[in-house]
Amino acid sequence: MAVNRSVWQDTTGVPGAIRDSPIPTDLEDSKILIKVHAWAVNPCDAILQDKPLPIVTYPVILGQDVAGIVEAVGAAAGSKFKPGDQVFGFSINNGFQDYVLLESSLAAKIPKTLSFVEAAVFPLAVSTASFALFSNAFLGLSMPSLTPANTGHSILIWGGSSAVGSNAIQLAKSAGYEVVTTCSPRNFDYVRSLGADKVFDYNSPLVTEDLVAELDNGTCVGIYMAAGSVAGACQVSHKSKQNLLVASSNPIMPGDAPEGVEAKFTLGGLEEMRDSLSASWGGFLAEALKAGKYQVAPSVEVVPTKGLEGIQEALDLWKKGVSAKKLVIEAI
Repeated sequence: MAVNRSVWQDTTGVPGAIRDSPIPTDLEDSKILIKVHAWAVNPCDAILQDKPLPIVTYPVILGQDVAGIVEAVGAAAGSKFKPGDQVFGFSINNGFQDYVLLESSLAAKIPKTLSFVEAAVFPLAVSTASFALFSNAFLGLSMPSLTPANTGHSILIWGGSSAVGSNAIQLAKSAGYEVVTTCSPRNFDYVRSLGADKVFDYNSPLVTEDLVAELDNGTCVGIYMAAGSVAGACQVSHKSKQNLLVASSNPIMPGDAPEGVEAKFTLGGLEEMRDSLSASWGGFLAEALKAGKYQVAPSVEVVPTKGLEGIQEALDLWKKGVSAKKLVIEAI
């Protein structure tokens, strides 16, 4: 008989604890149940393991990125998925389990060209990026397409070599925008390979002035702070002649945004994300991956230990420092 196991974060500052737990059975109409074959870890998983946030109650099961095989489907989800489908999906703080319930609108079939490990790279990163870029609550860009038309506008993506930044670059390019981005020099070629048009060293003492000069030379639609310094991204907006909204994947702290700069933290649940889902889970992502017009990014590093036991190993590796990579754990 199948048994489910989960990694519980009982409180902050301690390793996750693996315990047996029931296989989820509350299969609502829009849900699918999957047997996980690969998990990926994200910065938020490591942060929530170490730092208490008011939006999280402990104990909690962390984990966002999963890929696996559909075991059962709810009535409404049956029009999109069936048992046996290979899928990847975004589990909002529930993913570090052997069996996971997913909202069907936050999942997609894995193209035959991708493995479970490769597909596990995308869920949180592409959901976060598409929410910031395409939701009307934030930057409100035109939707991505396999045949994008040039919009004549640019966008600044701060932290382009991060997992979220890597996907934001590809999504923005697929929507027809010129992409200006920042990263360390060792990752310049990497972000260019994803489609970035102009790249700047975020450590340069002149990065703010250089970015302002570049953006004010054309029409910029806004700034997406995918990773890194919120204050740095806000300074570009502050010194630009344009009124540039800063959409940030990190919380906006006091002092980050100078007076006159509008900065918004891209936090939201499924309802808030609905107007951006077509850019990620609504068809474009799977179609672009199948057509070879979207890359697995960042690159995958599989941790040595398989199964749920490898999740803490991956979190510890991430805390030591990872650049332009996604740490993935294979199921046993």
